[in-house]
Amino acid sequence: MSYGTMVEPPGGSGNLEHMRILIIGNLGYIGPVVVKHFRGQYPQAFLAGYDIGYFIQDNTFNGIAGDTLLNMQYFGDVRHFDRNILNGFDAVIYLAAISNDPMGNAFETPTLEINCKAAVAIAGMAKQAGVKHFVFASSCSVYGFADTAPRTELSEVSPLTAYARSKVEGERGLEVIADNNFRVTCLRFATACGYSDRLRLDLVLNDFVASAVAVKKISILSDGTPWRPLIHVKDMARAMDWAIHRDHTTPFLVINTGSNAWNYQVKELAAAVQAIFKEVEVSINSNAQPDKRSYRVDFGLYEKLAPAHQPQVSLADAILDLKEGLNGIGFSDTNFRTSGLMRLRSLQRLIEKGIIDQNLEIK
Repeated sequence: MSYGTMVEPPGGSGNLEHMRILIIGNLGYIGPVVVKHFRGQYPQAFLAGYDIGYFIQDNTFNGIAGDTLLNMQYFGDVRHFDRNILNGFDAVIYLAAISNDPMGNAFETPTLEINCKAAVAIAGMAKQAGVKHFVFASSCSVYGFADTAPRTELSEVSPLTAYARSKVEGERGLEVIADNNFRVTCLRFATACGYSDRLRLDLVLNDFVASAVAVKKISILSDGTPWRPLIHVKDMARAMDWAIHRDHTTPFLVINTGSNAWNYQVKELAAAVQAIFKEVEVSINSNAQPDKRSYRVDFGLYEKLAPAHQPQVSLADAILDLKEGLNGIGFSDTNFRTSGLMRLRSLQRLIEKGIIDQNLEIK
Protein backbone atom coordinates (compact mmCIF):
# COMPACT_ATOMS: atom_id res chain seq x y z
CA MET A 1 0.00 0.00 0.00
CA SER A 2 1.27 3.46 -0.77
CA TYR A 3 0.28 7.06 -1.04
CA GLY A 4 2.07 10.03 -2.54
CA THR A 5 2.60 12.05 -5.65
CA MET A 6 4.32 9.40 -7.78
CA VAL A 7 3.98 5.63 -8.23
CA GLU A 8 7.75 5.16 -8.28
CA PRO A 9 10.76 7.41 -8.63
CA PRO A 10 12.49 7.88 -11.97
CA GLY A 11 15.90 6.31 -12.52
CA GLY A 12 18.66 6.86 -9.99
CA SER A 13 20.79 9.97 -10.11
CA GLY A 14 24.42 10.62 -9.31
CA ASN A 15 23.51 14.22 -8.52
CA LEU A 16 23.37 14.68 -4.74
CA GLU A 17 20.65 17.31 -5.02
CA HIS A 18 18.42 14.89 -6.90
CA MET A 19 19.14 11.63 -5.09
CA ARG A 20 16.39 9.09 -4.55
CA ILE A 21 16.42 7.91 -0.94
CA LEU A 22 14.20 5.26 0.66
CA ILE A 23 13.96 5.44 4.46
CA ILE A 24 12.73 2.12 5.85
CA GLY A 25 11.21 2.53 9.31
CA ASN A 26 10.50 6.23 8.87
CA LEU A 27 7.41 6.39 11.11
CA GLY A 28 9.21 5.79 14.39
CA TYR A 29 11.27 8.01 16.68
CA ILE A 30 14.28 8.76 14.48
CA GLY A 31 12.66 8.71 11.04
CA PRO A 32 10.85 12.06 11.11
CA VAL A 33 14.07 13.85 12.10
CA VAL A 34 15.94 12.10 9.27
CA VAL A 35 13.29 13.14 6.76
CA LYS A 36 13.47 16.76 7.92
CA HIS A 37 17.25 16.76 7.67
CA PHE A 38 17.39 15.40 4.12
CA ARG A 39 14.56 17.63 2.92
CA GLY A 40 16.35 20.64 4.36
CA GLN A 41 19.72 19.69 2.89
CA TYR A 42 18.45 18.47 -0.49
CA PRO A 43 15.15 20.17 -1.36
CA GLN A 44 15.03 18.50 -4.79
CA ALA A 45 15.69 14.98 -3.56
CA PHE A 46 13.05 12.27 -3.91
CA LEU A 47 12.36 11.01 -0.39
CA ALA A 48 10.21 7.96 0.26
CA GLY A 49 9.32 6.14 3.45
CA TYR A 50 8.40 2.54 4.18
CA ASP A 51 6.88 1.49 7.51
CA ILE A 52 4.40 -0.93 9.04
CA GLY A 53 2.92 1.86 11.19
CA TYR A 54 3.22 0.34 14.68
CA PHE A 55 3.81 3.78 16.19
CA ILE A 56 2.06 6.06 13.73
CA GLN A 57 -0.55 6.98 16.35
CA ASP A 58 2.05 7.88 18.99
CA ASN A 59 2.67 11.34 17.61
CA THR A 60 4.08 14.31 19.47
CA PHE A 61 4.04 16.77 16.58
CA ASN A 62 5.16 20.22 17.57
CA GLY A 63 5.32 22.07 14.27
CA ILE A 64 5.70 20.68 10.75
CA ALA A 65 5.50 16.87 10.72
CA GLY A 66 8.34 15.09 8.96
CA ASP A 67 5.82 12.77 7.29
CA THR A 68 4.46 15.64 5.18
CA LEU A 69 7.88 16.26 3.62
CA LEU A 70 8.01 12.91 1.83
CA ASN A 71 7.28 12.39 -1.85
CA MET A 72 5.93 8.92 -1.18
CA GLN A 73 4.92 6.75 1.78
CA TYR A 74 4.75 2.96 1.46
CA PHE A 75 3.14 0.79 4.13
CA GLY A 76 4.17 -2.78 4.73
CA ASP A 77 6.06 -5.31 6.84
CA VAL A 78 9.80 -5.53 6.12
CA ARG A 79 9.47 -9.33 6.47
CA HIS A 80 7.24 -9.31 3.36
CA PHE A 81 8.95 -6.61 1.34
CA ASP A 82 8.09 -5.97 -2.32
CA ARG A 83 11.41 -5.78 -4.15
CA ASN A 84 9.84 -3.64 -6.91
CA ILE A 85 9.70 -0.71 -4.50
CA LEU A 86 13.50 -0.44 -4.72
CA ASN A 87 13.60 0.35 -8.43
CA GLY A 88 15.20 3.71 -9.14
CA PHE A 89 16.56 4.46 -5.67
CA ASP A 90 20.15 5.52 -5.10
CA ALA A 91 20.25 4.86 -1.35
CA VAL A 92 18.37 2.95 1.33
CA ILE A 93 18.46 3.85 5.03
CA TYR A 94 17.34 0.97 7.25
CA LEU A 95 15.89 2.21 10.54
CA ALA A 96 13.25 -0.49 11.00
CA ALA A 97 13.77 -2.24 14.32
CA ILE A 98 12.29 -3.61 17.49
CA SER A 99 14.29 -0.94 19.13
CA ASN A 100 15.25 -1.61 22.72
CA ASP A 101 16.05 -4.32 25.24
CA PRO A 102 12.59 -4.69 26.88
CA MET A 103 10.91 -5.12 23.49
CA GLY A 104 13.65 -7.44 22.29
CA ASN A 105 13.27 -9.61 25.39
CA ALA A 106 9.49 -9.72 25.03
CA PHE A 107 9.55 -10.41 21.27
CA GLU A 108 12.84 -12.17 20.59
CA THR A 109 11.88 -13.92 17.34
CA PRO A 110 10.44 -10.86 15.54
CA THR A 111 13.38 -8.82 16.83
CA LEU A 112 15.78 -11.08 14.95
CA GLU A 113 13.49 -11.21 11.92
CA ILE A 114 12.99 -7.44 11.63
CA ASN A 115 16.31 -6.08 12.87
CA CYS A 116 18.54 -8.61 11.12
CA LYS A 117 17.04 -11.05 8.64
CA ALA A 118 14.80 -8.53 6.87
CA ALA A 119 17.60 -5.94 6.76
CA VAL A 120 19.96 -8.41 5.07
CA ALA A 121 17.28 -9.66 2.69
CA ILE A 122 16.28 -6.15 1.63
CA ALA A 123 19.94 -5.19 1.20
CA GLY A 124 20.32 -8.12 -1.20
CA MET A 125 17.26 -6.95 -3.14
CA ALA A 126 18.59 -3.41 -3.17
CA LYS A 127 21.89 -4.54 -4.62
CA GLN A 128 20.08 -6.41 -7.40
CA ALA A 129 17.96 -3.32 -8.08
CA GLY A 130 21.05 -1.16 -8.61
CA VAL A 131 20.95 0.76 -5.32
CA LYS A 132 24.46 2.07 -4.53
CA HIS A 133 24.33 2.87 -0.80
CA PHE A 134 22.82 0.98 2.13
CA VAL A 135 22.90 2.51 5.61
CA PHE A 136 22.15 0.25 8.58
CA ALA A 137 21.30 1.78 11.96
CA SER A 138 23.28 -0.38 14.35
CA SER A 139 24.05 0.25 18.01
CA CYS A 140 26.90 0.63 20.50
CA SER A 141 24.96 -1.80 22.70
CA VAL A 142 26.78 -4.56 20.80
CA TYR A 143 29.71 -4.00 23.20
CA GLY A 144 27.73 -5.10 26.25
CA PHE A 145 29.60 -4.56 29.49
CA ALA A 146 32.92 -2.74 29.19
CA ASP A 147 34.49 -1.58 32.42
CA THR A 148 37.92 -0.87 30.95
CA ALA A 149 39.01 1.29 28.03
CA PRO A 150 36.44 2.79 25.64
CA ARG A 151 35.45 0.34 22.92
CA THR A 152 36.66 0.83 19.35
CA GLU A 153 35.44 -0.83 16.19
CA LEU A 154 38.16 -3.44 16.67
CA SER A 155 37.01 -4.36 20.17
CA GLU A 156 35.26 -7.66 20.75
CA VAL A 157 31.48 -7.44 20.71
CA SER A 158 29.58 -8.92 23.65
CA PRO A 159 25.85 -8.50 23.04
CA LEU A 160 23.85 -9.14 26.19
CA THR A 161 20.31 -8.87 24.81
CA ALA A 162 18.24 -10.01 21.84
CA TYR A 163 18.28 -6.44 20.51
CA ALA A 164 22.08 -6.22 20.63
CA ARG A 165 22.49 -9.70 19.13
CA SER A 166 20.21 -8.76 16.24
CA LYS A 167 22.45 -5.79 15.43
CA VAL A 168 25.61 -7.91 15.50
CA GLU A 169 24.06 -10.52 13.21
CA GLY A 170 22.74 -7.80 10.92
CA GLU A 171 26.21 -6.32 10.50
CA ARG A 172 27.69 -9.75 9.72
CA GLY A 173 25.05 -10.52 7.13
CA LEU A 174 25.51 -7.18 5.41
CA GLU A 175 29.27 -7.52 5.21
CA VAL A 176 28.89 -10.47 2.83
CA ILE A 177 26.76 -8.43 0.43
CA ALA A 178 28.88 -5.26 0.19
CA ASP A 179 31.16 -4.61 -2.76
CA ASN A 180 32.53 -1.70 -4.79
CA ASN A 181 29.14 -1.16 -6.44
CA PHE A 182 27.09 -1.59 -3.27
CA ARG A 183 28.52 0.26 -0.30
CA VAL A 184 27.22 -0.63 3.15
CA THR A 185 27.70 1.56 6.21
CA CYS A 186 26.76 0.22 9.65
CA LEU A 187 26.46 3.14 12.04
CA ARG A 188 26.91 1.92 15.60
CA PHE A 189 24.95 4.71 17.21
CA ALA A 190 25.29 5.85 20.78
CA THR A 191 22.03 5.94 22.77
CA ALA A 192 19.60 8.30 21.07
CA CYS A 193 18.07 11.34 22.74
CA GLY A 194 16.20 14.50 21.81
CA TYR A 195 12.76 15.58 20.72
CA SER A 196 10.95 14.07 17.74
CA ASP A 197 7.56 13.99 16.06
CA ARG A 198 7.17 10.52 17.62
CA LEU A 199 8.96 10.88 20.90
CA ARG A 200 10.18 7.87 22.85
CA LEU A 201 10.46 8.20 26.60
CA ASP A 202 12.09 4.78 27.11
CA LEU A 203 15.52 6.35 26.55
CA VAL A 204 17.59 7.51 29.49
CA LEU A 205 17.87 11.26 28.89
CA ASN A 206 14.34 11.53 27.48
CA ASP A 207 13.01 9.72 30.55
CA PHE A 208 14.87 12.04 32.92
CA VAL A 209 13.55 15.19 31.23
CA ALA A 210 9.99 13.83 31.10
CA SER A 211 10.25 13.03 34.81
CA ALA A 212 11.51 16.54 35.50
CA VAL A 213 8.62 18.10 33.56
CA ALA A 214 5.79 15.91 34.87
CA VAL A 215 6.93 14.60 38.26
CA LYS A 216 9.58 17.10 39.38
CA LYS A 217 11.70 14.13 40.43
CA ILE A 218 14.27 11.87 38.75
CA SER A 219 14.61 8.38 40.18
CA ILE A 220 17.74 6.52 39.08
CA LEU A 221 17.09 2.80 39.45
CA SER A 222 20.80 1.95 39.32
CA ASP A 223 23.59 3.31 41.50
CA GLY A 224 24.18 5.98 38.84
CA THR A 225 27.63 4.76 37.82
CA PRO A 226 26.88 2.95 34.52
CA TRP A 227 28.30 4.61 31.43
CA ARG A 228 26.18 5.57 28.44
CA PRO A 229 27.34 7.25 25.24
CA LEU A 230 24.59 9.51 23.84
CA ILE A 231 23.81 11.18 20.52
CA HIS A 232 21.02 13.60 19.58
CA VAL A 233 18.61 12.47 16.86
CA LYS A 234 19.56 15.47 14.71
CA ASP A 235 23.19 14.38 14.83
CA MET A 236 22.13 10.84 13.93
CA ALA A 237 20.55 12.25 10.78
CA ARG A 238 23.77 14.11 9.98
CA ALA A 239 25.66 10.83 10.26
CA MET A 240 23.29 9.10 7.83
CA ASP A 241 23.84 11.95 5.40
CA TRP A 242 27.60 11.38 5.63
CA ALA A 243 27.17 7.61 5.21
CA ILE A 244 25.35 8.04 1.91
CA HIS A 245 28.01 10.38 0.56
CA ARG A 246 31.19 8.97 2.12
CA ASP A 247 34.17 8.10 -0.05
CA HIS A 248 34.19 4.88 -2.01
CA THR A 249 37.41 3.33 -0.73
CA THR A 250 35.76 1.00 1.77
CA PRO A 251 32.78 -1.01 0.47
CA PHE A 252 31.80 -2.16 3.97
CA LEU A 253 32.25 0.01 7.04
CA VAL A 254 31.27 -0.43 10.68
CA ILE A 255 31.76 2.78 12.62
CA ASN A 256 31.00 3.98 16.14
CA THR A 257 28.81 7.04 15.69
CA GLY A 258 28.73 9.71 18.36
CA SER A 259 31.16 11.94 20.24
CA ASN A 260 33.83 11.19 22.83
CA ALA A 261 32.54 14.20 24.78
CA TRP A 262 29.17 12.44 25.12
CA ASN A 263 30.31 9.45 27.20
CA TYR A 264 28.40 10.07 30.42
CA GLN A 265 27.61 8.22 33.61
CA VAL A 266 23.88 8.04 34.30
CA LYS A 267 24.21 10.19 37.41
CA GLU A 268 25.91 12.89 35.31
CA LEU A 269 22.92 12.97 32.98
CA ALA A 270 20.55 13.40 35.92
CA ALA A 271 22.72 16.21 37.27
CA ALA A 272 22.67 17.95 33.88
CA VAL A 273 18.86 17.83 33.86
CA GLN A 274 18.75 19.09 37.44
CA ALA A 275 20.98 22.02 36.46
CA ILE A 276 18.22 23.22 34.11
CA PHE A 277 15.24 22.18 36.26
CA LYS A 278 16.44 23.69 39.53
CA GLU A 279 13.51 22.44 41.60
CA VAL A 280 13.89 18.81 40.57
CA GLU A 281 14.92 16.19 43.13
CA VAL A 282 17.27 13.37 42.10
CA SER A 283 17.29 10.03 43.94
CA ILE A 284 19.85 7.28 43.37
CA ASN A 285 19.42 3.64 44.35
CA SER A 286 22.76 3.14 46.07
CA ASN A 287 21.84 -0.46 46.91
CA ALA A 288 21.14 -1.47 43.31
CA GLN A 289 22.84 -4.46 41.74
CA PRO A 290 25.53 -3.54 39.19
CA ASP A 291 24.08 -2.69 35.77
CA LYS A 292 25.58 -5.01 33.16
CA ARG A 293 24.82 -2.52 30.39
CA SER A 294 27.68 -0.15 31.04
CA TYR A 295 30.17 0.84 28.38
CA ARG A 296 32.22 3.74 27.09
CA VAL A 297 32.87 4.07 23.37
CA ASP A 298 35.71 5.55 21.32
CA PHE A 299 34.35 7.66 18.44
CA GLY A 300 37.77 8.62 17.09
CA LEU A 301 37.29 6.93 13.72
CA TYR A 302 34.06 8.81 13.07
CA GLU A 303 35.78 12.06 14.04
CA LYS A 304 38.56 11.27 11.56
CA LEU A 305 36.41 10.14 8.64
CA ALA A 306 33.48 12.55 9.02
CA PRO A 307 34.94 15.88 10.20
CA ALA A 308 32.16 17.89 8.54
CA HIS A 309 29.38 15.80 10.10
CA GLN A 310 30.38 15.72 13.75
CA PRO A 311 27.70 16.02 16.44
CA GLN A 312 26.71 19.63 17.01
CA VAL A 313 24.02 19.47 19.69
CA SER A 314 25.27 19.95 23.26
CA LEU A 315 23.88 18.06 26.25
CA ALA A 316 22.32 21.25 27.63
CA ASP A 317 20.72 22.00 24.25
CA ALA A 318 19.36 18.45 24.07
CA ILE A 319 17.72 18.88 27.47
CA LEU A 320 16.28 22.28 26.51
CA ASP A 321 15.06 20.79 23.22
CA LEU A 322 13.16 18.12 25.11
CA LYS A 323 11.84 20.61 27.67
CA GLU A 324 10.55 22.95 24.97
CA GLY A 325 9.00 20.12 22.97
CA LEU A 326 7.22 18.57 25.95
CA ASN A 327 5.95 21.93 27.15
CA GLY A 328 4.80 22.67 23.59
CA ILE A 329 2.42 19.70 23.61
CA GLY A 330 1.28 20.36 27.17
CA PHE A 331 2.92 17.21 28.51
CA SER A 332 2.06 16.51 32.16
CA ASP A 333 1.51 12.73 32.31
CA THR A 334 2.87 11.52 35.64
CA ASN A 335 2.20 7.94 34.49
CA PHE A 336 3.99 8.27 31.16
CA ARG A 337 5.77 4.93 31.68
CA THR A 338 2.46 3.18 30.97
CA SER A 339 1.71 5.29 27.88
CA GLY A 340 2.30 4.83 24.17
CA LEU A 341 5.47 6.90 24.50
CA MET A 342 7.01 3.70 25.88
CA ARG A 343 7.42 1.51 22.82
CA LEU A 344 6.88 -1.83 24.56
CA ARG A 345 3.56 -0.61 25.95
CA SER A 346 2.55 0.64 22.52
CA LEU A 347 3.12 -2.82 20.99
CA GLN A 348 1.28 -4.50 23.86
CA ARG A 349 -1.76 -2.32 23.24
CA LEU A 350 -1.80 -3.26 19.55
CA ILE A 351 -1.77 -6.92 20.58
CA GLU A 352 -4.53 -6.36 23.15
CA LYS A 353 -6.68 -4.69 20.49
CA GLY A 354 -6.16 -7.60 18.09
CA ILE A 355 -4.37 -5.46 15.50
CA ILE A 356 -1.14 -7.48 15.56
CA ASP A 357 -0.30 -10.96 16.84
CA GLN A 358 2.46 -12.16 19.15
CA ASN A 359 4.86 -12.28 16.20
CA LEU A 360 4.04 -8.60 15.60
CA GLU A 361 2.36 -9.37 12.28
CA ILE A 362 -0.75 -7.47 11.28
CA LYS A 363 -3.81 -9.70 11.55
